[in-house]
Order: sequence, then C-alpha cells, then structure tokens
Amino acid sequence: MPYFDAASSAPLHPVARQALLAALDEGWADPSRLYREGRRARLLLDAAREAAAEAVGCRPDELVFTPSGTRAVHDGIAGALAGRRRAGRHLIVSAVEHSSVLHAAAAHEADGGTVTEVPVDRTGRVAPGAYAAALREAPGGVALACLQSANHEVGTVQPVAEAAEECAAADVPLLVDAAQSLGWGPAEGNWSLLTASAHKWGGPAGVGLLAVRKGVRFRTVQPADERESGRSPGFENLPAIVAAAASLRAVRAEAVAEAERLRGLVERIRARVPELVPDVEVVGDPERRLPHLVTFSCLYVDGEALLHELDRAEFSVSSGSSCTSSTLTPSHVLRAMGVLSEGNVRVSLPRGTAEADVDRFLEALPGVVAGVRERLGAPKPAESEAEAAADPDPEPEPELVVDSLGKRCPIPVIELAKVIGEVPVGGVVTVLADDEAARLDIPAWCEMRGQTYEGERPAERGVAYRVRRRA
Repeated sequence: MPYFDAASSAPLHPVARQALLAALDEGWADPSRLYREGRRARLLLDAAREAAAEAVGCRPDELVFTPSGTRAVHDGIAGALAGRRRAGRHLIVSAVEHSSVLHAAAAHEADGGTVTEVPVDRTGRVAPGAYAAALREAPGGVALACLQSANHEVGTVQPVAEAAEECAAADVPLLVDAAQSLGWGPAEGNWSLLTASAHKWGGPAGVGLLAVRKGVRFRTVQPADERESGRSPGFENLPAIVAAAASLRAVRAEAVAEAERLRGLVERIRARVPELVPDVEVVGDPERRLPHLVTFSCLYVDGEALLHELDRAEFSVSSGSSCTSSTLTPSHVLRAMGVLSEGNVRVSLPRGTAEADVDRFLEALPGVVAGVRERLGAPKPAESEAEAAADPDPEPEPELVVDSLGKRCPIPVIELAKVIGEVPVGGVVTVLADDEAARLDIPAWCEMRGQTYEGERPAERGVAYRVRRRA
C-alpha cells in the first residue's frame, strides 16, 4: 500500500533501524557517569551531537536534543523570549507557521505579550521585505521573529536568508523551524535559533533538535537540569538520538539524487491532476518548493470522504481540508493563502517512492473524486452554466437566496453552483452559510469559475455571501 504522507512522518530509514538496534545494546547506560558503560554512552551521545550539528550547520555545543520537534519549538521560543525580555515583548511569526509555533505565540499573548502575523501570498510565501516591515511597524520592542524554512502543508520554501538579514539589521534573533527541510539540506542564512524533528526525515519519533547560536540571549524557563546544557531536562533517549543522527547523515548523503527523482514525480502529479480531474486547484509555489510534496484541492468534495476512498484504494494521503473529522475549520495555512480548502489532498512522497505507485495513484484519483462528487449530488463540470445557455429562462430571477445554514462544506458551494445559471448575467446569488469554510471556498469557487465575489455581510444567522454572475 503506497504511503504518501512523509510530511507527517517519514518511514524509518534503514540506517536508523540499524543504529537504533546497535545503540540499544551499547547505549543504555547513563552518559553522565564515569564508569565504562557510562563513558561508552557518552561517546555515542557526543558523536550523535557532532553529526547532527554538522548537518544543521552549527557548533556541537550549540545543539541540544529534545523529546520532540514541538518541544524544541516551545522551548526555543520561550527561552528566546525570556532571554530578551528587556528588549521587548513582541513576537513576529508568519501566518503559515506550524501549529506548534502558533500555539506558542498564543501562549505568549495570554501572558501579556504581543504578536504580529506576517501575511503570505496565494503561493504561501512571505514577500521579500515583509519581516523588515513587521519589525518597523511593531508596537514595541521585538524580542524574537520566527519563520519556517518550508511549509508543511503546501511545500512552499520561505525566503529564510532574506528574513534573517532583515532581522539581523534590527538586532532581532530569527528562529527557523526546519522540520520539513532539514533532511534535504541546511537552512539558509544567518539564523539565530533552529528547530527540527527526527521523524520527519526518517529517524525515530521522540527526538527533536534545538540549536541556539552563541551570543543569542536565551534563558531556560523550566526548572534547572544538568543534562543537555540545562535546556532539555530528563534522561536522554540515547538509542533514539543515535538513530536520529545516523539517519540524518544518511538522508543528506542521498538528498541531491533523491530530490531530483522525487521532484520529477511531483511535477507529473502537478501537471496531470488538473488534466485528469476537473475543477481542481493545485496550490503552493510551483518552483520554490520542497521536492517531494504537492497539494491540490477539489471542488464539490468532502475531504474526509475523499481520504477514506483513497485509503480504500490503498493510498495513504493527508488533508488540510475543513471537511475532516479532526476539524470543522479550514486549515490556517490554506486560509492565509486564500485558496480553496474543500477536498484538499496533500501528497508527500517518502524516499524510494516507486514511479509505478505514482502512476497508479493518477489512474485511481479521477474515479475516486467522481464517486465522492456523485454521492454529494455535485454538478458535473460546467453543468449549470451549460444548461442555462442551452435553455435560458425567459424571465430569470435577478437575485436568488440559497439557504445553506447548518450545512458543512462542500454543500454550500455545491448549492451555489447548481443555481448560478438561474440568474441572468449580472444577477446575484446570496448564499447563507454558517460553516467557516464558506468564507474561503465561495471566493475560491468564484475565481475558478469566472464569477464575481462581492463580499459578505452578517445575517440574522450565519453570514450572507454575495456572488454576481459574470459568465
């Protein structure tokens, strides 16, 4: 069964498995002890730290191992904010950061700090100069800025080097979340702090990295501990750490060749999906992106149903759609980009993905999407517009109201599509909806289908979305 969700967690690399088994035999003792077994464990820990630091591009004494990538993010942000409290209490993040960063930002706000979210364009990328502008316009002294190296949902690579220069000019440290990209190469630019997670590159789960450059003001906010420079308390999971470092070195040795191969497979998906499946929007930057990840959204599709059907077809993919069991709100990444969220599919290919598996996915996808759309009663491509042109109503209604209150995506958009042909060109359809996804998906539908979105206004219940027929 092809596994296409490496962005969530990559399969364990063979080198990681070998290193883990070996370290279970050799690295079980306390590395802080002076007896033989402890010294052996210390040698393994030091070698793992040196290997990881080399891959990150920092000194070994600047890097500590944490129990997870999320823990690394939370500790890195909290420590930098505490260390620079005299400089100010303002934090700058991008609108598409991983939820761990946004949760840390929310906690900072709850504690009395302030936060700026830097917007992105429709590809999910921060504009050049955006961090410099955020620094200038900050309401107070800026303690820290955060920017991911590449987006976890759509694969867009961020201008980290440029942002680092802008932050350095303002004497503000930049924390880079490199979880998605570190297996492909080091983060660019003069960053100050960096975090990553081993299970994203094929290491074992439960190992994160936190690098803090010398000279960066940093104060650990948790109780003091003698391990990991006091920045990550508790007994080190040495076998997992050894496996994480060994697999990071291994995947980086393979990165150039594998990136080129996977990029070709992703290009095929990006090109073929819109040809095979009507009413699809491929999202993310088409050029500046991770080599293994592609995301697209399908009109008139329930995201949860689509994932279940792909799973039945033996394909493991994930989604940022609002129509899933885990959430009833659109992905914050897709919302920040202003793109279609319904029927969202993220394909992230693990290393070693076979070309035949990608071909089989492309063969299965059209039938799966068509089946889900048929069950939901979605219109066929351009059905309503074609019918209106073939048999026009002699006295069409100039305005219609569609009551979609209490209905979840993609039903409000489906109902809009079914009636748009019942108003004349220039007529208006108003959709009443209380599903948060409608705020994103109705404008996206208008852009995809050549209609005019005239905005929203509060209604007695929910929100009224106005769409004027242009075509």
